[in-house]
Amino acid sequence: MFVAGAAVSVTHGVQELLRPEAATDFVVGYVVLALSFALEGISFLRSVRQAKPAAEVMHRDLIEQVMATSDPTLRAVFAEDAAALIGLIIAAVGLATHQITGSPTPDALGSILVGVLLAVVAVVLINRNRQFLVGEEADPRIRAATIRALLDMPEVARVTYLHLEFVGPRMVSVIGDVDLAGDHTESQVAV
Repeated sequence: MFVAGAAVSVTHGVQELLRPEAATDFVVGYVVLALSFALEGISFLRSVRQAKPAAEVMHRDLIEQVMATSDPTLRAVFAEDAAALIGLIIAAVGLATHQITGSPTPDALGSILVGVLLAVVAVVLINRNRQFLVGEEADPRIRAATIRALLDMPEVARVTYLHLEFVGPRMVSVIGDVDLAGDHTESQVAV
């Protein structure tokens, strides 16, 4: 989605540079940008509200939490909305500069900048999601909490090995070796 948006935006900007067209109604452009900004802003605030509690629990800032979360949907929505808001500001500046100067060049350059922004967001998201697909290890704080939870079990004397790996959105696979307390028989330990 981001790559397609980037390609369309850059193509439109380049075409506008090569074959400039006079703008006819700036008011319509401003209305569309303002409405888009309001709608994207509402969506962005929802993604912020969704990410904020987890950020507070993990003692992270919001951006760090969005990049660290194992939920690719939250990351994509947050990045799309943030990029859209920034892109709308770029488009508004380009449109206003076009109106003030009478030259379509700033508007075309704004379109190209929006395309570059979308391409950068695409690369960041692709890279971050790729890291989760190859089995990223869980945050050290999650590891510490898992060790504490295991040691809180009366049957566990110590944890000798622990591997935590993300296997889906907010899903962690836990593989570990523990020494059990007591001298129970094998059948008792199995229970």
